[in-house]
Amino acid sequence: MFAGLMLLAPGCGSDDDEESTGGTSGATAGAGGGVALDVALQEFAVLPASESAPAGDVTFTVTNTGPEDTHEFVVFKTDLAADALPTAPDGSVDEEGEGVELIDEIEDIAVGDTPTLTVSLDAGSYVFICNIVEEEGQDTIVHYQQGMRTGFTVE
Repeated sequence: MFAGLMLLAPGCGSDDDEESTGGTSGATAGAGGGVALDVALQEFAVLPASESAPAGDVTFTVTNTGPEDTHEFVVFKTDLAADALPTAPDGSVDEEGEGVELIDEIEDIAVGDTPTLTVSLDAGSYVFICNIVEEEGQDTIVHYQQGMRTGFTVE
């Protein structure tokens, strides 16, 4: 399934990211010497094309592959494991909690949308998550708790 998503993700790239030719190889050289990295969001996973990137400017091209839910892409610098971030009473990640530094985020990414986010990242450990909490009838769905989280290393 992961390989299939990575084959689809490059075709969803925006014109803003012309230097990133996508492919399944992961991070690629971007404009201005930075790195471009594709990330797929789906129910319920965060799937970067690579598990690491060099320090410096990183442009994430984030595609919500759905199939149904709106997602968000949140970048934290942290030494905590992806499944051990501090949480609020509703189960979402406390974005100002102990041990996490919020770097940046893209909110409300609709299915099929492919926004980009460029951030300057220092060497270290990071976690990417979706922090959406939604109500479906009597149920509360917390995307982070459903597995929308992954570790990432900047070298």
